[in-house]
Amino acid sequence: MSKAFTKETDADGDDDAPEQAALPKGVRNYITPEGYARLRAELVALVNEERPKVVEVVSWAASNGDRSENGDYLYGKKRLREIDRRIRYLTKRLEIAEVADPSIHHGKDQIFFGATVTYANARGEERTVTIKGIDEVDPLRGEVSWISPIARAMLRAREGDEVSLVTPGGVERIEILAVRYPAPADSGQPRPGQ
Repeated sequence: MSKAFTKETDADGDDDAPEQAALPKGVRNYITPEGYARLRAELVALVNEERPKVVEVVSWAASNGDRSENGDYLYGKKRLREIDRRIRYLTKRLEIAEVADPSIHHGKDQIFFGATVTYANARGEERTVTIKGIDEVDPLRGEVSWISPIARAMLRAREGDEVSLVTPGGVERIEILAVRYPAPADSGQPRPGQ
């Protein structure tokens, strides 16, 4: 049977399923300037560097003749689909991204997007998390998405406030101990007296 009429069974089908959780409908895709720059750099690297290299390999492999047993061709085509899918995903995410600079809240004690928050639960266990965009979180570095339950519970609270966090084990009370924001970036202008 011709392959033209069969669906490929690769785990990497041609859908745009991202590695991360989908953004709920009607919700803005907040992202820090650093997160936006990382995603943009990844997109540029894929489009300008990685994809052309793979296209070159696939073109060379295709010119070798029999494609059915040509590992370079088969792997290259698969990798090309993966790259194209990631390019589509990054393009869509960057189009709907709303860059929010957390440094504008520097020195404030109320929790907004981009805050680094230290809190304690009822057992006295302290934990520090940074509220970031859904596309830039790294749980191993203590970063949580702004749409996560812990972030939603803390948003708009202030230092010293107690908030309720709904967990699978029930409602837990947590106390906000400290709120920090990154300092505004230096404008590059000389300071007075320099």
